[in-house]
Amino acid sequence: MVKTVVKLLGFNTVDIMIFDSHAHYDDEAFNEDRDKVIMGLNDKGVIGVLNCGASIEGARMSVQLSNKYNFIYSAVGIHPEYADIVNDDVIKELRDLSHQPKVRAIGEIGLDYHTEENPDKEIQKVAFKLQMELAKELKLPVVIHDRDAHKDTLDILKEFPEVIGTIHCFSGSVEFARECLKLGYYIGFTGVITFKNAKKTVEVAREVPMDRLLVETDCPYMAPVPLRGKRNESDYIKYIIEKISQVKEKTIKEIEESTIKNIKNLLSIEK
Repeated sequence: MVKTVVKLLGFNTVDIMIFDSHAHYDDEAFNEDRDKVIMGLNDKGVIGVLNCGASIEGARMSVQLSNKYNFIYSAVGIHPEYADIVNDDVIKELRDLSHQPKVRAIGEIGLDYHTEENPDKEIQKVAFKLQMELAKELKLPVVIHDRDAHKDTLDILKEFPEVIGTIHCFSGSVEFARECLKLGYYIGFTGVITFKNAKKTVEVAREVPMDRLLVETDCPYMAPVPLRGKRNESDYIKYIIEKISQVKEKTIKEIEESTIKNIKNLLSIEK
């Protein structure tokens, strides 16, 4: 594994290694150069990626990518945007996909009340609970999507105390984070933490213990400053690690090591 030497703002030149805990390399934004981008990640310090399915097609492709690349792992699930497709047949396919050895989580699942075009809230809740039941059955962690639905999300998480996972792209308050931490969840931070208006996210990052901290791209979305607006890629996490190290007054090395250890623990990756 080649460790990338990078120059980060405000820091001396350092070696940095990255495990991206939430990516979407199945997204159409990578259709033109997907293999080229992925094959170049190792040389940029990326040692691992959890690729998360959002649709049934995305779940299938996520598994394909994890079978093709030794450093990619997959999560399979249906995003709340597509909650109205979740039925017994979909759950059966997700269950079948989960038997693949590099499927390590159920996700991306949850609730999204931000967009009016999304399915009705009750439909989203049913789809969410069905997939939480699947995670419980399979003893797999979950990748949670929560947007403008903090109370309902927390209520459903509490219904499944046997299940743990990560709250991806955390957007809630410090109080909400504390409740998720009590349930055993990890907290994922994206490039949003580098944005000027991210005061709440910074407060949460300051609060989250080092052993519950994860870093992620949600690529191709939400590239961090100074690359905001560009297509996001896993090596850009270096800017997220830099920001968190400043917020928590830790070294970049400490953030790097903790986030890698945490995602490996969550996904039961031994090496």
